[in-house]
Amino acid sequence: MTRVLVVDDQAMVREGFGALLAAQEGLEVVGHAADGEEAVEAVDRLSPDVVLMDVRMPRLDGLAAARRIIARHDAVRVLMLTTFDVDDYVYEALRAGASGFLLKDAPAEELVRAVRVVAGGEALLAPSVTRRLIADFASRAVPARAVSARIDVLTAREREVLVLIARGLSNGEIATQLVLAEQTVKTHVGRILTKLDLRDRVQAVVLAYETGVVSARLDQHRDGRSG
Repeated sequence: MTRVLVVDDQAMVREGFGALLAAQEGLEVVGHAADGEEAVEAVDRLSPDVVLMDVRMPRLDGLAAARRIIARHDAVRVLMLTTFDVDDYVYEALRAGASGFLLKDAPAEELVRAVRVVAGGEALLAPSVTRRLIADFASRAVPARAVSARIDVLTAREREVLVLIARGLSNGEIATQLVLAEQTVKTHVGRILTKLDLRDRVQAVVLAYETGVVSARLDQHRDGRSG
């Protein structure tokens, strides 16, 4: 059973998402919170597996709350709720360790799938909006030499895998493209995360854009073709 905490300052949104998730097999809504302060306290008390977190809230915003939660509870996954017109706030949330993003107006089945994906330890990278956001904000900064040097520890094959992770491909898709066994890809992904001291695939994507391993402009163009 996956335990979920729903955090949003709008009661109707909070209760609606909670009711939807509670009706799904294998999901249990263990609590609600109306702001970041309540969310941090609720995670300490309820130990959820996934926190569905609104980005903008009073008292303590979603980014600050996510940072506190992830710092104190490494196993807890944070799924951010956002709108399309976001700013650097979202990029910073990715760097802080959020496992993904979901638009507030996403279909119900997409919300349920997102919670399950994040609960399973994966990053929610498939939606084109996530890739566009990362590409947009990563393209604004010139990679620092110290950051770029981190990539040097990877083998040529691991760099190939990192590029495909950054473009949103699943392990199965990477295996097909590189003509490898899926288990081999999983091994490469694990080594990449370990060598670069990263929490999950989302942080691997961020680092790939930060270091210029993946071209932000190219990926923005690619995503633009699908709307």
